[in-house]
Amino acid sequence: MDDRIALLIDADNVSAKYIKPILDELSKYGNITYKRIYGDWTSPYNQSWKEVLLQNSITPIQQFSYTYGKNATDSAMIIDAMDILYTSELEGFCLVSSDSDFTKLASRLRESGKNVIGMGEDKTPIPFRKACDIFTVLELLLEDSTMDNGEKAASSVAARETKRTSVGVAKSQIEEDVVKIIMENQNDDRETGLGEVGSRLLKLYPDFDVRRYGYSLLSKFLETFPRLKLKQDGTKVSVMLYEDKSRKELQEEYILHQIKTAGKQGVSLGTLGNRIRNKFGDFKVHDYGYSQFKSYIQSFKDVKVEDDGEQNWAIYTKNLE
Repeated sequence: MDDRIALLIDADNVSAKYIKPILDELSKYGNITYKRIYGDWTSPYNQSWKEVLLQNSITPIQQFSYTYGKNATDSAMIIDAMDILYTSELEGFCLVSSDSDFTKLASRLRESGKNVIGMGEDKTPIPFRKACDIFTVLELLLEDSTMDNGEKAASSVAARETKRTSVGVAKSQIEEDVVKIIMENQNDDRETGLGEVGSRLLKLYPDFDVRRYGYSLLSKFLETFPRLKLKQDGTKVSVMLYEDKSRKELQEEYILHQIKTAGKQGVSLGTLGNRIRNKFGDFKVHDYGYSQFKSYIQSFKDVKVEDDGEQNWAIYTKNLE
């Protein structure tokens, strides 16, 4: 049976443009049994919300702003949440707001054993994010829902190569955390499943989301780490450590694989360089005794570099035989 979830939206701090991504994302966690939105519906600011409420069966809760500068919506939403907590059998709450005033509410709901999913814009303060079991940035949901598959692929490549500035936790820190998880399990003679990695990263960082790093799947994200490898057995995916190979060997294997799989045309040195730096962030060709990247790539067995007048291409010569 799916978890039952109450969706409570702070209309004063969230735009109506996010409603479809919010509902789509929340459907992954269970059935939405309550859909309520709080705001002053006499205010022109909330006009955009009025148009989508009926379409999505969301119940509007009127809350007048009694005092200028004070957000009365917060109090109404908090009171309703506590009423629902004590009168309904729910497994979770989804609080949609970019306001830190709901931090205490999120903590209180979790103390009562409820799963708390937070959603808000990227400006949402850290305390509210940390108070939730899971926190999702609405801009990421909107971006993911409005792009077709081709756009998503292009966006993912661009995001990986530019290393988005909105990323809160460095990839290197994520890698260290996953390595620690695997080593703890190894001490207990247990394998580390992909699902466990995902759930434990969320416990460490409630706002962790692979979409921040330009990936749609956790598995694809973890594959970019040089110290990790994934093993699939049927539907089971395990995350493991590369223990018996040096960093240099891993880099060379990766580079050769990129060139081999590029086909007869090969891969441009610019693209290859970006991929290497994305996977091995501190890669420097000087560390391997070469002054130029081109010379380093030419040192690989069965690899040649061709110049088409505009750029250099690395080609695996055995593909041509």
